[in-house]
Amino acid sequence: MRTQHVRNLGFLFCLVLVAGCSSAYYGAMEQVGVHKRDILVDRVESARDSQSDAQEQFKSALEQFGSVVKLKETDLKKAYDKLNGEYEASEKAAADVSDRIDKVEDVSEALFDEWEDEISLYENKDLQRKSKEQMKQTKTRYNEMLAKMKRAEKSMYPVLRTFRDNVLFLKHNLNAQAIGSLQDEFSSLEGDINGLIEDMNRAIESSNQFIAEMK
Repeated sequence: MRTQHVRNLGFLFCLVLVAGCSSAYYGAMEQVGVHKRDILVDRVESARDSQSDAQEQFKSALEQFGSVVKLKETDLKKAYDKLNGEYEASEKAAADVSDRIDKVEDVSEALFDEWEDEISLYENKDLQRKSKEQMKQTKTRYNEMLAKMKRAEKSMYPVLRTFRDNVLFLKHNLNAQAIGSLQDEFSSLEGDINGLIEDMNRAIESSNQFIAEMK
């Protein structure tokens, strides 16, 4: 019980520390004229770019997978190494997308909390009403964009699991039978990756619209 209690305290401490670091960072940036709104736009741009990079990586992985399943007689170990390299690169690209989306969520939460607090400071009720409506509209557009980002993010992981399973199978069975099994999986993987790319296209388009409106 004592060990678990210590672990819980440690976890809470880490959460407070991370939150404190974020607050300190945003405060320091405001001191030099860079506000949370600017940081949000910058991070949305980074998340959009990481999704675009991930698109290209998943396409490359699919092409490599397709070249392996067409092999007849070749060095299967070399084929495995290339395919495994594509899988690892895809996994890294997916992690980068998730990390950048987390950063978007972090600054957006800080921005909307601050905006909410500052609305209560208005003495002019008409300006207060307009600011509240503007915040509501911005939050609606943001949530729509984030939902598309999250959908694209979620689409990556079934693809990675399928890819990983097939890479492992090839690793453990470097023979013609393994290639035959991969051929059966290729169409399914191709469909999943094409669906992922479509989800990312929608997320990227929504990000571009949000960025244009915020600027």
